[in-house]
Amino acid sequence: MTQSKRSGGLARRVAFTGMLFAVALVLSIFESMLPVLPMLPPGVKLGLSNIVTMYALFTLGVREGLTIAVLKAFSVFLLRGFVASALSLSGGLTSVCVMLLLSLLPEISKNYLILSIFGAIGHNVGQLILSRYLLGTTTIFYLLPLLVLSGIGMGIVTGIVLKAVMPYINRLNLK
Repeated sequence: MTQSKRSGGLARRVAFTGMLFAVALVLSIFESMLPVLPMLPPGVKLGLSNIVTMYALFTLGVREGLTIAVLKAFSVFLLRGFVASALSLSGGLTSVCVMLLLSLLPEISKNYLILSIFGAIGHNVGQLILSRYLLGTTTIFYLLPLLVLSGIGMGIVTGIVLKAVMPYINRLNLK
């Protein structure tokens, strides 16, 4: 393969990843405008921007999935500061790693709903573990059952949305 074809493919991939990151930011901003869901612990959100991370991970690869998670955390740093960014990064990286490990199992590898649920739970657990160290107390783990339940619910929502929009996003990817 010639150098120009490889660099053209790389440029297209980088541009597409950048476009996905922009979509993740828009979804995050949209989600911040939604009312707080009653009966949920503080900070629990739908995680609409995680749909983009999952898409990147499942269709483009590990590098792009991790890139989107890191870029999202960096944008949180710029908008909300270090602690929020660290929580975003710990949740995002844990989520990607959980989904990646589960996707190695043949019976689960294409079940986006299951991967999304465990990714959402992983996101919550990653943030909870970092919160334990930031706050210096283990009492934060009393939230674990509630965060697992909310992770299941939010994972179902994001998994369903991902499956619904995936064909449309795939049309944009001009490999």
